[in-house]
Amino acid sequence: MNWKRTNLVIAIMLVMFLAAVEGTIVTMAMPTIAKELQGFELISLVFSVYLLTSAVSTPIYGKLADLYGRKHVLSISILLFLAGSFLCGLSQSMVMLIAFRAVQGLGAGGIFTVSFTIIGDEFPLEERAKIQGGLSTVWGVATLVGPFLGGFLIDVLSWHWIFFINLPFGLVAVILLQRSLRETFSREKQSIDYGGIITLSLAVISFLSIFVVDQNAHSQGYSIFIGTALTSAILLLVLFYKIEKKAKEPVLPFAIFTRTSVIVNLLSCLIFAVLMGIDVYIPLYLQTVLGYSPTISGLAMLPMSISWLILSITLGRIMSKYGGKAVIVAANVVIFISTLLLTTLGTATPVQFVLMYCFILGIGFGGASTALTIIIQDSVDYHQRGSAVGANSLLRTLGQTIGISVFGNVFNSHISNYFIKQGIEGVNSGNLYQLSSSGLALTSEQICLSLNSSTHVLFIAFVVISGLSLILSLAMPGR
Repeated sequence: MNWKRTNLVIAIMLVMFLAAVEGTIVTMAMPTIAKELQGFELISLVFSVYLLTSAVSTPIYGKLADLYGRKHVLSISILLFLAGSFLCGLSQSMVMLIAFRAVQGLGAGGIFTVSFTIIGDEFPLEERAKIQGGLSTVWGVATLVGPFLGGFLIDVLSWHWIFFINLPFGLVAVILLQRSLRETFSREKQSIDYGGIITLSLAVISFLSIFVVDQNAHSQGYSIFIGTALTSAILLLVLFYKIEKKAKEPVLPFAIFTRTSVIVNLLSCLIFAVLMGIDVYIPLYLQTVLGYSPTISGLAMLPMSISWLILSITLGRIMSKYGGKAVIVAANVVIFISTLLLTTLGTATPVQFVLMYCFILGIGFGGASTALTIIIQDSVDYHQRGSAVGANSLLRTLGQTIGISVFGNVFNSHISNYFIKQGIEGVNSGNLYQLSSSGLALTSEQICLSLNSSTHVLFIAFVVISGLSLILSLAMPGR
């Protein structure tokens, strides 16, 4: 590999490091942030709004990268992500944090899409698995460092610094990217599919609003709201289809959707829904049920990062020998078994069991995510790769957004139902700690038991979703 490609790999590794650190720090820090900003019931919105704007922008970045080149589109997305990170660090309320997370998500939509598109462009098939293994190494290092760094920053400084820490990494990544990647793109005016962009964005927003909007805030007319949003999404998708059939440069060319790519995209949606839930609720379980500090709960997630890293490095040889389908099916089996193990966690579970289960989870997620990405990259040619990777990233983000929103609603409602069954009215996830600190109603033991019961329900949901993913993986063509 020549020096230009080496510098390019370093630049993309920094971008991956940026995204990985952000993800692990924020998910681990949310219990602390929610307590300080008094918005425990809004935790899911902090993630779902970020994922919503990321989902909307993902296919747009993919198409823009096909039209105008990867380098500048990726640089713009990184800078937008950094602006959102800076504003998040200045937030003084949960509402402000949610709003600025939306800005951050607009930038994040391009980071994964364009980065993996560049890998597919610049490296032949035999090298790509190794490169993605290297990226997984960086991801693993970032997730190893991220929880510890996040806990350290929270304990020593404040949670605001978990967002400010993104800035230096992002700026260095932009500089290296601009210097290392050389592209030859026509400077002729390109035909941008504005109609497709607008209708697809509105359709995604309409659909995801069903999951993002708080159900309790629309208790009187929530059914009407769901019907209106769903009808709007369907009509917009019909209009989007008609626009794309006539567009010169459609934002999502229908040629990229083969049987293999459709199954891979659906698998990505399901798998990343479970992954998002685990990333959010395992740290929550460790901190609120088992009583560990943010630093310790972050370190307890390290085994998943380590096993993810180990498997990704060796995955190239495994896929060459056994094929992509075999790897994906095996990975889904591991994910299914590990989610079953999560249902055994309780209020007195030794942390060693959590470490072991996280290690097994990392094997499954590491195999599935890397293999799915390689298959998507190979399914199209150069001029459609950005769109194909963008579509896959969109489905991953949809899975994360829908997953975390549904999980959040289930979690919040189960807390209320738990206390109703105990004969205690008026308790919800938003006033748990307020009632406890006032000494009027709840003891710390009652809170612990309610949170344990709610996370147990979510772990069962993870089993169901991973089971569906396993069944779907068996329908993949090839070997």
